[in-house]
Amino acid sequence: MAIKVHLEEILKQRNMTSKELCGLIGITEANLSILRSGKAKGIRFGTINKICYHLQCDVGDILKFDGNPEEEDEN
Repeated sequence: MAIKVHLEEILKQRNMTSKELCGLIGITEANLSILRSGKAKGIRFGTINKICYHLQCDVGDILKFDGNPEEEDEN
């Protein structure tokens, strides 16, 4: 995937667990796990907004472009 998710690093820096973040932003632990693993195919802007608000970070701290185009089929 061309977009890499660095949520785990931000959580560690903020001394926050995934479970705590889920409670704050209102998503399931399963959905946050999919996002953290980089396997999510999409994310709502509202969810990113809540994540950034509660982790006091910028979108660019969480999502990074790796410089490569996305592959058509990455199964």
